Amino acid sequence: MKLRRILSSILALSLWAALLTGCGNAQVDAAHTQTLRLALRDGTYSSVIRSCLPAFEEQTGIKCEVVDLSEDDLHNLLLNEGTKSSQYDLCMADASWTSQLYAQGAVADLTALGYNLDNDIIPATTAVSYYGDHLYLVPYYGNVTVLLYNKDIAKESGVDLNSDSSFEDVVKVAEYAQSIGKAGFLYRGDTENNLVVDFLPFLLTYGGWVVDESNYPTVNTPVFVEAMNAYLDLIETGEAMEKSTLIASIENGEGAMAIGWPGWYTPTEYSPANYCSISGKLDEDSISYNANVYGVWMLGICEGSSKKEAALQLLSHLMDKNVQKETVSIGGVPCRYSSLQDEAVLAQYPQYDTICDALQGGTYRPTMEKWPDFYTILGETMRQIINGEISVENGLNQAQKELESIIK
Repeated sequence: MKLRRILSSILALSLWAALLTGCGNAQVDAAHTQTLRLALRDGTYSSVIRSCLPAFEEQTGIKCEVVDLSEDDLHNLLLNEGTKSSQYDLCMADASWTSQLYAQGAVADLTALGYNLDNDIIPATTAVSYYGDHLYLVPYYGNVTVLLYNKDIAKESGVDLNSDSSFEDVVKVAEYAQSIGKAGFLYRGDTENNLVVDFLPFLLTYGGWVVDESNYPTVNTPVFVEAMNAYLDLIETGEAMEKSTLIASIENGEGAMAIGWPGWYTPTEYSPANYCSISGKLDEDSISYNANVYGVWMLGICEGSSKKEAALQLLSHLMDKNVQKETVSIGGVPCRYSSLQDEAVLAQYPQYDTICDALQGGTYRPTMEKWPDFYTILGETMRQIINGEISVENGLNQAQKELESIIK
């Protein structure tokens, strides 16, 4: 009888232990089947991140749902405080939006969450990552302006385009292309932002900029006028195109060159197009300004996310130097020395050495909340000038007044 009671007690304890274990597993499974929602910039940028997700999902059991958005749609989403709601957990943002995001409190404080950047990341690319002393956004995709050009047209012109080529060299190639019935310099005229950004490397080459140290507009200065007049002569050799048409034109040899971004194109030894960084020199003997403009895409955790710990796990995975190096083969451009200076990477993609140089000394667009208003006004003025509706001097004086009013 006593033995039967003992066996019953053991059986009851076993059943209770099994029940507890089952509940524990159910809790673990529930935690591991949570889903993170990502708001990403479409195109290569999203594709690179997508390639990193299967390994993360397998390691953690956390699922990832990607929402691809155009640049404008993503910007509007973030501006409309989409990151404050619980709809998204991790977002991608253009570096020029950082002031707006910080002002809205739209992205989480990564320092408070225990995340820090390591010293393998190119320091200059982190200039807009901090708000005060705290980290909020991390540089993920090292977009920086480059000169995209057709190899054959450049060779036929007698100019060896490279990272030391001057503005004078660029003009020679563009004018040669025009002389043989091709389009010389192509530029994007589809939006005010694109009109401005395509011009900025040349403005920097002349030693000018759109604002001074206090973010006060400087668009009607003598150096700005000089750069604008030279730019008008350059674009006269070509025409305005939207991105995909522009890339295709340079690839098929109908166009000579344009301002491009590494995320647009991955040149190889046999590709018809190539790119080089912009030297910032007017001619062979002039000084060199820092003329490569950053378009770095950042990653952040949405302030409204209820899954910040899981989102931090994903952010850490995406920023891992080994994970990032693996993305190079599909067009990834890490802001990391270990990727951009790796011998094996450079043997296959020698242009990454050029990108590394550009990223080490690039120029971020002005970090101001009013930057979208700023480039809209300046871009519209540039459109009027290009179309011959207003003179350079009158147009830039008009833009200066409008910009001063919004800054005040």
